[in-house]
Amino acid sequence: MLRVIVLGAGAGGGFPQWNSAGPGCLRARAGDAAVNARSQASIAVSADGQNWVVVNASPDLRQQIAQTPALHPRPVPLRNSPISAVVLTGAEVDAIAGLLHLRERQAFSLFAAATTLQVLEDNPIFRALNPEFVSRHAIMPGQAFETNGVSITPYVVPGKVPLFAENADAPAIAEDGEALGLAISAGGPALHYIPGCAMMTPALRERLRGAACVMFDGTLWADDEMIAAGAGPKTGRRMGHMPVSGPGGTIEAFGALGVARRILIHLNNTNPLLLDDSAPRAEAAAAGWEVAFDGMEFSL
Repeated sequence: MLRVIVLGAGAGGGFPQWNSAGPGCLRARAGDAAVNARSQASIAVSADGQNWVVVNASPDLRQQIAQTPALHPRPVPLRNSPISAVVLTGAEVDAIAGLLHLRERQAFSLFAAATTLQVLEDNPIFRALNPEFVSRHAIMPGQAFETNGVSITPYVVPGKVPLFAENADAPAIAEDGEALGLAISAGGPALHYIPGCAMMTPALRERLRGAACVMFDGTLWADDEMIAAGAGPKTGRRMGHMPVSGPGGTIEAFGALGVARRILIHLNNTNPLLLDDSAPRAEAAAAGWEVAFDGMEFSL
């Protein structure tokens, strides 16, 4: 059985975002009961409840570990951790910065696409992860690997290079392995974890058809949400995230796929889905979608 804990459900910057005075962020800071804070997106999975695999090391990882008893060190020895591995779906800052919280000579395995590992190799700050303790392993789309009883198959989803690596000569959105989805299982049904996806493709549609559970990119409710809110100049699709609503959005794309459980994760601070009492939240629920929250737990 696969155990899943949502460590964080927010997009980059979390919710409320430190420099945002948007209406949702104001309500969250005021302690509104219908608006719960979210740290930046990450999950932990385990086959035995003792050894845990963290998927994406968010900048909030230290806080997330502190708030998750399953990830606390055992009484002995003096220094130890139930985190046996970290798997990365890409090289965006909100997926890799948290690795620096894990630099205290603690052994674990790090799995990522070769392009993501190269980003870490090229940035000297990540040498703080002593290779004597942290082994790095390149993963290939379509090739399953196993760690502590958890089986993971990575696959390519449409996405983009990290914001800090964008350049005018490269296409904004590509399917070259910069963004990965993961099929994660422990002897039973698989969880598909896809925190970033720019569009639904025929290949992805067939992969997800009839799945037991999908945690999917819920960054923006509307494609022009950031522009309309005055929070940024790009559409969601340009940022590598398909919107939840509207033509070609997530609700429409999943309509006939027969996915048993559908959960939105990686929600941007502008997204009205973060407001329990919003009309979009009711619309998503009516379409069979849940909204992930920090501390959410379930098993497959």
